[in-house]
Amino acid sequence: METKTITYRKMTIEDIDQVLLIEEEAFTLPWTREAFEHEMTTNLYSYYLVAETEEKDIVGYCGMWIVMDESHITNVAVAERMRGHKIGEGLMREAIRVVKEQKVVLMTLEVRVSNIVAKNLYYKLGFQDGGIRKNYYTDTQEDALVMWVEFK
Repeated sequence: METKTITYRKMTIEDIDQVLLIEEEAFTLPWTREAFEHEMTTNLYSYYLVAETEEKDIVGYCGMWIVMDESHITNVAVAERMRGHKIGEGLMREAIRVVKEQKVVLMTLEVRVSNIVAKNLYYKLGFQDGGIRKNYYTDTQEDALVMWVEFK
């Protein structure tokens, strides 16, 4: 597959249909339409980004909550057909750019302890291990590694 030009922008409610397809492909317990609608319309702390091709095909997204000077990544996913093209890294770099503009000093996230690809990306972006949340993932009872990065 040829490499497409990917742009990153703030997600809108009109993007939910495409985001749901990626969510359902990526996770065994996907978020519902209602959950995304809540994030887009009601949660004052949420900020979501999408990655899209020149053809306006959404191929990834990243959600976060920004509360005062801290940010928590809620979910990141890339369409299966587009994995390995650094779209997840692009989404995370854009999320970091957004929160730095808003004077955020700490970003956190949870990741499955078995998700080596994601953990390596987060280490590359400066995240450190914070601790373990036992049995965090209800589908498999897998532990989550809490990771964090501080911005100076």
